[in-house]
Amino acid sequence: MTTLPDGRPVPLMTGDERAMLDSWLDFHRATLKLKCVDLDDTQVRQASAEPSSLTMLGLVQHLAEVERNWFQRVFAGLDVPPVFEEPTGYVLSAGRGLGEALTMWQREVARGRELTAGRSLEETGRIVDGPVTGARVSLRWVLIHLIEEYARHNGHADILRERIDGVTGV
Repeated sequence: MTTLPDGRPVPLMTGDERAMLDSWLDFHRATLKLKCVDLDDTQVRQASAEPSSLTMLGLVQHLAEVERNWFQRVFAGLDVPPVFEEPTGYVLSAGRGLGEALTMWQREVARGRELTAGRSLEETGRIVDGPVTGARVSLRWVLIHLIEEYARHNGHADILRERIDGVTGV
């Protein structure tokens, strides 16, 4: 079986390290996308619980920024602006809905795949800001970090989705 009944790819359980890391990242990306299915633009703007202002739309935008930051800025060393108005992606724009945000997120995913295709897990980039600015990180570290980032935020998406319409799981 290569996909689950809900369409998500089954992460590899044996094999090459790079293929396993890529498969787990693809699984978590697909999980985020699945959490957004059948939600309208009003629902994706609904905050989880006070005092948090976290929304499903904000998560999608944030993960587009995460993809851009780690693959383009850090790993590839490109000087690119934020995808959205500010670097976290959490701030919502009245004119941007889920469809546009998902398209932008998918574009960032595709660009990250392009930049890392055929690259060794040992190749490095440099962290561009924050408390460890200038630190070298390997592609392996970046992939592991993104798996962790998606897993954490997919947990947030579980809570958001349950609050919005009672859907749990996946």
